[in-house]
Amino acid sequence: MTYTLEKQVAIEAVTRAAKLCMAVRADMVGADSLQKDDKSPVTIADFGAQALVCQRLLAAFPQDTIVGEEDSTDLQKPENEVKLAQVSQYVRRFQPDATPQAICGWIDAGNGAVTRRFWTLDPIDGTKGFLRNDQYAVALALIEDGEVKVGVLACPALPLNLDQPDSSVGVVFVAVRGQGATMAPWHSDVFVPIRVTSETNKAGMRFAESVEAAHGDQARQQALAQATGITQPSLRMDSQVKYGVVARGDAALYLRLPSPKSPDYRENIWDHAAGALIVEEAGGRVTDMYGRSLDFATDRKMYQNRGVIVSNGLLHAAVIKALAQ
Repeated sequence: MTYTLEKQVAIEAVTRAAKLCMAVRADMVGADSLQKDDKSPVTIADFGAQALVCQRLLAAFPQDTIVGEEDSTDLQKPENEVKLAQVSQYVRRFQPDATPQAICGWIDAGNGAVTRRFWTLDPIDGTKGFLRNDQYAVALALIEDGEVKVGVLACPALPLNLDQPDSSVGVVFVAVRGQGATMAPWHSDVFVPIRVTSETNKAGMRFAESVEAAHGDQARQQALAQATGITQPSLRMDSQVKYGVVARGDAALYLRLPSPKSPDYRENIWDHAAGALIVEEAGGRVTDMYGRSLDFATDRKMYQNRGVIVSNGLLHAAVIKALAQ
C-alpha cells in the first residue's frame, strides 16, 4: 500500500490541530490548566487538538480505532463548564458545526484499543513546553500489524534552522514506511527529503534529551554520550521535536533512559510512534536500551521495552554496547 490518503488526511488533521494550539497559546500564555492524575498539565489546546484530529480521522476512516492520550471525563464535570465552553470556542474556529457534546464524543473516540490497524495520537506532546512558550508537537501515527506505517509531527515552535533561532519557525515532519522522511516549513506544502547526519567527527555531534529531569536519567545520559565521543552540551527539548532534530541531522542521538526515581516506568506508544518512523525513514535507528525494537502492537504502553535510544544509525551499536557495560 502507498498510504496516500492516510498521509494526506494525517497531515490535514495534525496541521489543523496545531493551528488550534497556536491560537490558544497566543491568547492564553500561562493560562490555568486542569491537572491529570499524574500532575502533568492538560490545556484547552490538548482537548481541542484531540477533538479536531479524531473528527477528521473518523470522517475519513470510520472503521479505524484511535488510541489517544486524553478523554473528556474531567472536561464534562460541572466545575469545568467554562473550560468546556472555551474548548468549544476554539474547535468551532476550525469545525463550525461542533457542539460541546460532539466535541466530547470526538475526544473520547481516542479511547480505542490497540488492534490490527489503529491510529495513535498525542494532541500536545510536551504540554509543559507548550505552557512555558517552548517546544511541543502534535503527533499522529498509523500502526498496522504492529508496524508504524505513517507518521506526522507538527512542531509549531521549532525553527527551520536550529542554528538560526530567528529563522522561519514551524515545521511539519512526515514519513511513510518505505517512502523516506520529509519536512516542510509551516507556511508551505513543499516537502523536502531529510536525512540523519552522516558526520563522522564526533566532536561536532550533539545529542538531544528531555528538558524535564523526571523524563530520563540526565547524568547517565550525559555519561553515555561522552562514552560514544560526543562532547557538545545536550540539546534539551520537550516533546517528539527531538525525533525531528535527529531525523534532519541537527543531533546524532536522542537518549531517554529510565529515571532513577521511576525505574519501572513504561513509555506510552503515542510518545514515540510518529517520531520513530520519521527517524527510521530518514536513515536512523530506534530501539530500547537493550537494542530491542519498540513494541507498538501490544498495549497503550510499551511494556516490553525500557528506555528509548534514537540515533543516526552509525552510533547505535556503540551506545547499546556502552549501556551493557
